[in-house]
Amino acid sequence: MSLPIIMHVNYCEQGQTIEEMCQRAAAWGYDGIEFRRVRRGREETLVEYLDAIARATQAAGLTQVLFGGPGLELMQAEVPARQAQVEEGLAFYRLAAERFDLTVCNCMSGSLRNPDTSIPYAQHERHGSGIATDDHYAWAAEGYRQLGALAAELGFRLAFETHMGYLHDLPGPTVRLLEMIGSPAVGANLDYGNMAYFPDGPTLGEAVEVLAGRISMVHLKNSVPVPGGRVPVALADGMINNREFLRLLRDSGFDGPLCIEAPRPGDREWFAQQDIAYLKALLADLEW
Repeated sequence: MSLPIIMHVNYCEQGQTIEEMCQRAAAWGYDGIEFRRVRRGREETLVEYLDAIARATQAAGLTQVLFGGPGLELMQAEVPARQAQVEEGLAFYRLAAERFDLTVCNCMSGSLRNPDTSIPYAQHERHGSGIATDDHYAWAAEGYRQLGALAAELGFRLAFETHMGYLHDLPGPTVRLLEMIGSPAVGANLDYGNMAYFPDGPTLGEAVEVLAGRISMVHLKNSVPVPGGRVPVALADGMINNREFLRLLRDSGFDGPLCIEAPRPGDREWFAQQDIAYLKALLADLEW
């Protein structure tokens, strides 16, 4: 089995055009790109943006097109505001499905920050699921039942990224939300690189075990601890043992795309080549 290897668009957000990022991704050996749902600061319609991606991916020969953030903001008490966000998402996925054979898209339920503004964002355990109420879960589930129904109709899956500052920041809260939604078209995007920032976060084994059978895609990145936090580094160079991570995923039956990220400054085009070489070496070693 050959898993799709996806390049997150943040490897090529240093002035590259859509055409250039697609050509580079294909040349470096990626199967596709995870694009952002919208590009901020651009004077373009959604149709223009999606059409540009369609032309560029087809010309480059990329076979996978995924979409991610910005997420839908469902952590709002006002029903009309939440429904407007859901309608925005429904409209986006319909347009995207007209142009691409979607398989899975990264998603989020909306930023959830502690109302006490004196609490630093870096204290991740005091935001997201750490302050979530039953209402927050209900709001997210309500919206994603509608989005999940559309995803099922169109034949693709939505995957909540485990991300600090969101309801679905850790495995347990993510499973709770998925069970409330109750759709086979809505699963998890296991991003262990985000969980590593929690002081008492789960081990790799615990994360995969809790989410097993619900993981629709995976984000890969790495970091090292420093006083006061962590610093992103190359995929091979950090404290996360990605060889063990992939072994656990393989043994759990995971068969979705692997998306590498580059959330760090510097020559990201080089990072993209460096990181995929390491990932392909791991997959070969694991005979996966």
